[in-house]
Amino acid sequence: MTISTVAVGLDGSATAAEAVKMAAELARRFQGKLVLLSAFRELGKTPPNPASDVVELQWTTSSAARVREIVARTEKRLRQEGIDCSTMIGEGDPADVLVQLAHQSGADVLVVGNKGMERRLLGSVPNTVTHKAGCSVLVVKTT
Repeated sequence: MTISTVAVGLDGSATAAEAVKMAAELARRFQGKLVLLSAFRELGKTPPNPASDVVELQWTTSSAARVREIVARTEKRLRQEGIDCSTMIGEGDPADVLVQLAHQSGADVLVVGNKGMERRLLGSVPNTVTHKAGCSVLVVKTT
């Protein structure tokens, strides 16, 4: 199996930071490209799903400016480590945006943290991503 593009979901949380570490290691080992993916939903545009938990609110309340800052900082650090890295950011439901951007980037694998998986809530980003992604998904256990 060849992995040339690794995509990873990033939202600024500790869980996402662990997923980024794993994704960076995969990209390094396979000498592939790393694509940082993130989603935002502007406050007031779309209300958060009432079935969502606190973890999901991190995604749904992130402004475009906050997301861009988090991703830019992470991309800069990874480039300094010698990793071929780029970013893609989209607006909308975090799980759907991650799946769409992973597809657009040509990702062979999409890496996400597991936070939210245990409770199997309807709005769980990692749970939805594992069901909808068109590529392999690596869920990093962080809790």
